[in-house]
Amino acid sequence: MSLRFDPGHWALILGGSSGFGLATAGKLARHGMNVAVVHRDRKGAMGAIQPRFDEIREAGVGFVSWNLDALSAEGRATVLHDLATRMGEAGRVRLLLHSIAFGNLKPLAAPPGAAGDDVGVLEEEDFARTVHAMGTSLAGWTQDVFARRLFAADARVIGMTSEGNEIAWRGYAAVAAAKCALESVSRAIAVELGPYGIRSNVVQAGVTDTPALRLIPGSERMKEAASAKNPLGRLTTPADVADFICLLCTDEARWVNGALLRVDGGEHIAG
Repeated sequence: MSLRFDPGHWALILGGSSGFGLATAGKLARHGMNVAVVHRDRKGAMGAIQPRFDEIREAGVGFVSWNLDALSAEGRATVLHDLATRMGEAGRVRLLLHSIAFGNLKPLAAPPGAAGDDVGVLEEEDFARTVHAMGTSLAGWTQDVFARRLFAADARVIGMTSEGNEIAWRGYAAVAAAKCALESVSRAIAVELGPYGIRSNVVQAGVTDTPALRLIPGSERMKEAASAKNPLGRLTTPADVADFICLLCTDEARWVNGALLRVDGGEHIAG
């Protein structure tokens, strides 16, 4: 199995400045894939992010990044226009990775004993924004890359989900809805775009200490519980997930389509 990718192949990573997206960008670059990262970060955060981007460039591959709103039509158009120019005639998107972590973590109701006015609760607009950001935006990006004929002949679309798709965590209702929507969209892509050589799958990582996880209420308890029950004795890491996504991008993984794939060291099945 070859882990050197075609020099014309690119990974387009949505949410690539931290966590799974950044780890995947680095992994693929080390194996010869060009990398394009879309992220949304404050100027003050770039001091920590830029050195990681520089490491990717040092791998000797093509690299480009955009710090903009990936959820706007204008942002998406800017990225795809620039990317097409950067890739040239020979370049194509081998991987579209959706790793956007932009969701509302308010509870459905105030905790017992708390005044409702003191605790923000989820509203319909919170649901709508979260479901679009972390779920259905996968469809828009896939459709636009496809319409511009930027996908490789054998391409991969990968979304990121979590165990919150079936377990109720307090404050996670909107994100859970988004994850379920993303999984449905991924299955539709697998069926409808499969004839064009596009494989679509969802990766469900185990509990991983990422910036996104730390925002979830009770995340410290989640990490402790996951580490204690994992058969391999530790939490999942971004590198674990990046390694697997890299494998999914190989020719040998071309027959994996429409699947939900757990990368958690056995955490999900452990009692």
